Amino acid sequence: MAKSGKSNPKVNPQPVVQKTTVKPRQALRDLLERPSVASSLDPLLRKVFWGVAALGLLVMIGLSMGSGINADDKFQVDYSEKLVSYYSTFGKDTTALQIPAGNMHLYGGFFEVVTGFANKALGLESTDLGYHQLRHAASAGLGWVAILCAGLLAALIAGWRAGLITLIIMLLSPRFVGDSLMNPKDIPFAAGYIMAIYNMAAVLQRLPEVRRWNLVGLAVGLGISLGIRAGGLLSFAILLLFTGLHLILKNGGFKAFSDQKNLKKYAAIALGTAAAGYLFAMIFWPFALQNPLKNPFVALSKFADLEVKIRVLFEGVNQMSDITPWNYSIKWIAYTIPLAALAGFVGSIVMLPRLLRRYQPLWVMLVMFTAIFPVFYVIYKNSVIHDGWRHLTFAYPPMVVAAGLCWNELADFFSEKKYMRWAVYGILALLLADAGAFIATNPQMPYVYFNPIVGGTKGAYGEFETDYWGVSTRQGIEWMEQQGILKPDMQEMVVIATNMHYSVKQLTAKYGDKVKIKYLKWDKRCDDAWDYALYPTRFLSGYTLQKGFWPPDNAVHLVTAGGAPILAVLKDNGKNCALGMAAGKLGDWPTTISMLEAEVANVPDNELAWTNLAQAYLSNEQPEKAKAAAEKALEISPDDSQANNLLGMYFINKNEIGRAKSQFEAALKLEPANAAAWYYLALIAKNEGNNQLALNNLMKAIKVAPGFRAAYELSAQIYEEEGNAEAAQRFRAALGQMK
Repeated sequence: MAKSGKSNPKVNPQPVVQKTTVKPRQALRDLLERPSVASSLDPLLRKVFWGVAALGLLVMIGLSMGSGINADDKFQVDYSEKLVSYYSTFGKDTTALQIPAGNMHLYGGFFEVVTGFANKALGLESTDLGYHQLRHAASAGLGWVAILCAGLLAALIAGWRAGLITLIIMLLSPRFVGDSLMNPKDIPFAAGYIMAIYNMAAVLQRLPEVRRWNLVGLAVGLGISLGIRAGGLLSFAILLLFTGLHLILKNGGFKAFSDQKNLKKYAAIALGTAAAGYLFAMIFWPFALQNPLKNPFVALSKFADLEVKIRVLFEGVNQMSDITPWNYSIKWIAYTIPLAALAGFVGSIVMLPRLLRRYQPLWVMLVMFTAIFPVFYVIYKNSVIHDGWRHLTFAYPPMVVAAGLCWNELADFFSEKKYMRWAVYGILALLLADAGAFIATNPQMPYVYFNPIVGGTKGAYGEFETDYWGVSTRQGIEWMEQQGILKPDMQEMVVIATNMHYSVKQLTAKYGDKVKIKYLKWDKRCDDAWDYALYPTRFLSGYTLQKGFWPPDNAVHLVTAGGAPILAVLKDNGKNCALGMAAGKLGDWPTTISMLEAEVANVPDNELAWTNLAQAYLSNEQPEKAKAAAEKALEISPDDSQANNLLGMYFINKNEIGRAKSQFEAALKLEPANAAAWYYLALIAKNEGNNQLALNNLMKAIKVAPGFRAAYELSAQIYEEEGNAEAAQRFRAALGQMK
């Protein structure tokens, strides 16, 4: 209740046009002091808000228990164990200070320290499912903190209805909720980011009667964000920026800096909470502790040099993450957030002038800045982004706050027209229905959600990555257990192949030596023998997925989401592919052909078998069969480098040099790092008398494959023919140094 003499928060007086002139600075101050817009339902809505929030926490913790293990936990858990050892030995064990695998020492250790010591206290090891469930519960809890702070920020700006709308949209955002179940990097960072933003606004809004809880929340939010990754320094910059703007706008412009008493008050709040947050982060970050004023900035600078470049699937094309188009992140966001969030955010930009007039403009601008700037900066810097837009997850809560303000404003606009107001609520519910249904029907991995713009997850299949973290491997293992393939009393060893080695290894650790896990990439799955295999769609060719060549014919079970296959459980009957490949390495071509012909008879869409069968035919002087087998492999997987090269070799053997050259050039367009294609183009150029072009192509082959012996040998031969003994000797020496 408002005290006597102060503005009643339930009253929203319309501004009265004054004939007297209002100074611009006074007008800005009046804007900042404008009372919050509230309704008579606010007390009830406040109770509903907290009830929905409490229910959301319980649901998220419950869902986290069923989530699979994030593939990045291979690095995270290792870092957690090293951090626990560092603190347990009071810094004597220094392995946490330099971790080449994943460069984890450059990340803050807040999440890993807290969960690491919690697991240690409970006596849990990384091979226990409970160890990972505790981590997942902690991640879900921090995800909920982010959701809660987003709702509270909206409520601070526009009342509890806006807060409730924001809260509901966040709780029905499958990507954010799904990441909250198992993402120990991006979700804690997002929690710290929005926690700092909300408490920053709350502290400045309530000056001079600042709540101690908000000061603590601001410092902790800053500490968590920096205590997860060096990018958390952005939160500190935002604090200083908006504290300065608040000081200037509320205190008569730049003359505010002459009021020492007031200036000290602002400085104490901004610098005090910043210092506390910085200290909080340093406590959990051994690398930064070595030089607190330098190392966080060292980590920030190194991330630009250490950006991981991986193969991603975007709009049906497999490409490296460092050459994705400028709108990569924008499209991912637009295609994977609920339509209510997307429409609301776009609407908030359209109605920004109205929002600035209706509410405290500085907080509206704070929301828009913290939502838009990170995305803009990533585009401007041409940063390497992969795994969808997970690196920008922290920008999503402010986006939803903006969306919540938009929907709240629409409802308020029709406040005098009951049916229209309920129509707004109905449209909002309709635009959230698809997302809510996806979470309900895919509780173990809601993060693979795509909205109706691209036809849902089914429509996005083959166009975009789905389960890029391989959390669906848990469902695959659970199916094998339900079928009795894996059980405590099994007598025979089961060999499982997968490209998600860490998660499968942890999930099957309870079976001891009765289960053996082999790490085999999808395109290397025939390199060794196995009984069953678990493969999600990660790193598969978009063409292969779109044309229905995956799941393969030897799939015995599929894990699906939204009507799309996410993971296939394969069974190998006869191990013909692995045996054929082994015979090929020995040069036993008749056996290779026999085995691989048996394989393609059983699994007609095994492109590896077709490719290696083509190699065997070509080596066994059966060129026409080789050509047919290579073309079959390319029908299944057009970007298969080996199949493309074999087809080029076929044309060389047929003395169709023009077609061979075109084939290798086409292969290089699909895969510029195809060293063999560069080598054969060099061989063709040499035979045509163009030694310079041949050497240029050989240098490209060596650049992408430094251990390619044939390229060194041909380079040395060309230099010898040209009489350049010194250059030839260099290549001979390089050959001699190779094992």
